[in-house]
Amino acid sequence: MKPLLPAYLSILGLCLTAQADVSLPSIFGDHMVLQREQANPVWGTADAGEAVTVEIGGQSHQAVADEEGKWRVNLSPLEVGGPYTLSVTGNNVLSFVDVLVGEVWFCSGQSNMEWSVRNSNHADVELATANNPQIRLITVSKNGTQQLQDDFKGEWQLATSETVADFSAVGYFYGKRLQHALDVPIGLIDNSWGGSSAEAWVPRDVLKQSDTFSDYIQLWAERAAAYSDEIHAEKVAEYRAWEAAGKPDPRKRWPSDPRTNQHRPGNIYNGMVYPLAGYGIRGTIWYQGESNAGRAQQYRELFPLMITTWRELWQQGDFPFYWVQLADYQKETTEPSDHSWAKLREAQTMTLSLPNTGEAVIIDAGEGRDIHPRDKQTVADRLVRHALAKDYGFDVASDSPRYASMEVEGNTVTLRFDHVSDGGLRAFDVTEVKGFSIAGADQKFVWADAKIVGKDQVVVSSDQVAEPVAVRYAWAINPVANLEDRNGLQVTPFRTDDW
Repeated sequence: MKPLLPAYLSILGLCLTAQADVSLPSIFGDHMVLQREQANPVWGTADAGEAVTVEIGGQSHQAVADEEGKWRVNLSPLEVGGPYTLSVTGNNVLSFVDVLVGEVWFCSGQSNMEWSVRNSNHADVELATANNPQIRLITVSKNGTQQLQDDFKGEWQLATSETVADFSAVGYFYGKRLQHALDVPIGLIDNSWGGSSAEAWVPRDVLKQSDTFSDYIQLWAERAAAYSDEIHAEKVAEYRAWEAAGKPDPRKRWPSDPRTNQHRPGNIYNGMVYPLAGYGIRGTIWYQGESNAGRAQQYRELFPLMITTWRELWQQGDFPFYWVQLADYQKETTEPSDHSWAKLREAQTMTLSLPNTGEAVIIDAGEGRDIHPRDKQTVADRLVRHALAKDYGFDVASDSPRYASMEVEGNTVTLRFDHVSDGGLRAFDVTEVKGFSIAGADQKFVWADAKIVGKDQVVVSSDQVAEPVAVRYAWAINPVANLEDRNGLQVTPFRTDDW
C-alpha cells in the first residue's frame, strides 16, 4: 500500500488547491461602518455549493454559494457602537476587526465632490482637528468600463490628518458635522470622478429605453469604436514629450480614453456604483452638473432617472438623496440674460418632485474665476441641514425658500415663496433686493424693483414694463442676487416662464 501514499497525497493536494477561498468585496474590511437600524446585506464568493457562515455581535447567518459561487446573507440590525468583529467562514475564515455601527453616507458626483480637504479653505485648521476614530473613510477607485464589476480597489481608514487630506472635502465636512450632532460612528464612501457626465452614472440599457439619450449614446459609441490601444499610446507619448519639454503653452491634458473615461454612458455605473450596490447606507449626497450644463433639458429626465435607478438597485427603499445646485461662476452680467447653467439649476430643482430629496443652493458660495470653489464648508453646512431635519429629527431649517406662486395686478407682480423660516425673507448686505428681472409679452427682460412684503412675499415691478407676464430671479451663470431667509439660505433661482 505504501506506493499509493504519494499519489493519494498528490490527489488530495490538488483537491485542496482547487477549493476557492471565501472572499468578500473591498467594501467589507477592517474599520468599516455598518448602517444602524437596518438588516445589512453581506455578500461574496466561494465554491459553488460551499456553505458559508457569517457571525457578528452574537448573531450567526448561513448561506450556500450558488452555481456561480455567489452567496449573500442579511444581518439583523445591530446596536450602535462597537467595535465588533465580523467573521466569515467557508473553506477558510476571514475576520474583519474594529467594525463600528452608525450612519453611512454615499458621497458621489464629479470634481466638486472629489475636491480634497487639503485644497479647501482653512485646510490647515481642518487637518489639525481631523483626528477622530469615530469617522471612517473609504475611497472607491476610478474605473470606467462597459462590463459590470463585482469589486473595486479601496479600504476603510480612520479619520486622521493624513487620511482626511485627500478625501472629499464636502463628504468629510458633512460627516464631521453629523458625527458631532449625533455622537455615533460615521462611515463615508467617496465615490466621485472629476469631470464626469451624469450619463456615465446610469446603466446604458436604462438610458436606451428613452429616445432622449440616443444621440449621446451614439456619440460615445462612435468615439469608442474609433479609438485603439495604439492611438492611446501615441497620445500618451505626446503628453510625456510635452512634460519633458517643460510643459510649454498650449496646455495639454492627460489623454482621455473614450472607451473607459467618465463620460461614456454606463461606464461609472458599471465600474464604481454596481460593486457597492446593496451595502447598507442611510443615503447619498451628490455634487454634479457642470458637465451636463449644455444638456439641461435632458437633465430634467436624466437626474431623476439616475436617482430612481440607484434606489431600485440598492433595494433599501427611497433612501435620502441630497444634492448641491450649481454654484455661481464666471463673470457677472450687467443685463438680464439667459444661460445653460441657469437651466441646469432649474432641472436640478425640478428633481425635488422625487420623495426624500433635498437641494443645497450655493449661488453665493462660488468663485467667478474658478469652477471649483474652495468654500466646501458652506456646501456641507447646507447639505447637512437636510439630513439633520429630515432624517435625524433636529429642529433646523433645511430647504431654501422656493417660488410658489405669482399674482399680477396692474404693473406689479406679487410673488409668494414656500419653505421660508419663521424669521422671514431678507436682503443680504444691502437693503435693496437684487436679482429680479421682469418682462411683458415681448419676452424682453429688464431689471425689476423688488420689495419684501411680510414674511414670504416679494413685490416686483418696472417702469419699463406696463403689463408684466413673467419674472425671473438669479437667472444667470453668476447671478447678482441677495434674497435669503434669516438662516442665510439663498432663495432658489427660478423663472415663471417657459420661454
